[in-house]
Amino acid sequence: MLNRRKSQRRKMVLPVKVSIDSVTHLAHTIDITDVGARLAALRTQLKPGTVITLQRGSKKAKFRVEWIRAIASNELQAGIESVDPQKNFWGVNLSDRELEAEKEMKALLTLLSSCSKSVT
Repeated sequence: MLNRRKSQRRKMVLPVKVSIDSVTHLAHTIDITDVGARLAALRTQLKPGTVITLQRGSKKAKFRVEWIRAIASNELQAGIESVDPQKNFWGVNLSDRELEAEKEMKALLTLLSSCSKSVT
């Protein structure tokens, strides 16, 4: 199966305000990329192709709804992609180098923890 995703997803729950036709709703991300996200806790009807505005802190950006999935009778998830990508809209470093450094640090801490237990 071909992977159509342009960027690697990162599981991250971030609160966002979603504006649709001048009405603001609260939602959150489930995972993010540098150019999009999967939103959850949406309680309003959406259609693929709809352009929405997301606000995260003081930053605002427009996103296009790529797909929707009904989770319950009154809750949706939506895949969104940035219409005009902004650098670091999410306020989180998404570079692969940062992820690798984090993995290496966890491995080092695990090793040091197991070494200290064997010394005592």
